[in-house]
Amino acid sequence: MSTEDRIAQVRLGTEGPLVGVQGLGCMGMSFAYGPTDADEARATLERALELGVTLYDTADMYGFGENEKFIAPFVAAHRDEIVLATKFGIVMDPEDPTRREIRNDAAYVRRSVEGSLRRLGVDAVDLYYMHRRNVDVPIEESVGAMAELVREGKVKQLGLSEVSAGELRAAHAVHPIAALQSEWSLFSRDIEDSVVGAAAELDVTVVPYSPLGRGFLTGAFVHADKELAADDFRRQQPRFTGENAAANAALLQPVREVADAHGASLGQVALAWAHARAEVHGLKVVPIPGTRKRSRVEENAAATRLVLTEADLAALEPIAGRVAGTRYADMSFTPVDRD
Repeated sequence: MSTEDRIAQVRLGTEGPLVGVQGLGCMGMSFAYGPTDADEARATLERALELGVTLYDTADMYGFGENEKFIAPFVAAHRDEIVLATKFGIVMDPEDPTRREIRNDAAYVRRSVEGSLRRLGVDAVDLYYMHRRNVDVPIEESVGAMAELVREGKVKQLGLSEVSAGELRAAHAVHPIAALQSEWSLFSRDIEDSVVGAAAELDVTVVPYSPLGRGFLTGAFVHADKELAADDFRRQQPRFTGENAAANAALLQPVREVADAHGASLGQVALAWAHARAEVHGLKVVPIPGTRKRSRVEENAAATRLVLTEADLAALEPIAGRVAGTRYADMSFTPVDRD
């Protein structure tokens, strides 16, 4: 493959590594989205790298560490070519997968990184995120513990996920934050209220997760409770069930119209919109759409070269304000009302 076929690169934060302008979310390869083909998922990891995707995202809670173990052979084969991101902070109950606890205390931070290093088979994590914030633990304690891991060489860059603008600024004052990972898509734009401005001010790269609305924006399904596997996480999300699902599916019409005008897919339009946020808000944006199929990672990478017109963006602008239902049934694990 020629270098012209590979996606462009951008730097994480101020002093972080260069990464492909689109990353790969690995969660669904072994967790949350129903049955998977392991061989095809492994081939997808390889194909993504061929296309210039270099940021690979996992977390210790994805399948109770199984997702980290799953990508470990790929990481070992390409350690110097990729930027490896994982996360800590969400504690799951093996007896009840719907039950979750948030831990950010210093002792837990240290214990978590040791587990991730072991499962991933690496000496250092390139980008280590605090997955969710426990407001009962001072963010200075959490980020201070993460900064110690940087000094020890176990972590190279720090990231946060689903924090408020004030929390991002407080964390950055303790140690530079390279990346902020939060949900950001045509359906989810609440971070634009204040967090995006803080990230731009601090030169923190925003890493949108679920930029395809967990697949909903691609038109792949409408009613999660009727169309998806019994163990699919999306069956628990209010936007994808009942009357909300039908109402939200109707919002895809302008996405279809823009897609038709460009000869593109719905997913490519959704990703092109996410990439366009970089210019709109004056910051670096690296979406991490998740997939476990080579054909989809090829489609997603091609979206980095799709340029939407001002008329396209205007047609897509009203969508988020009309979405029915919250992102999660329990929004307490997000920064809602924390700024």
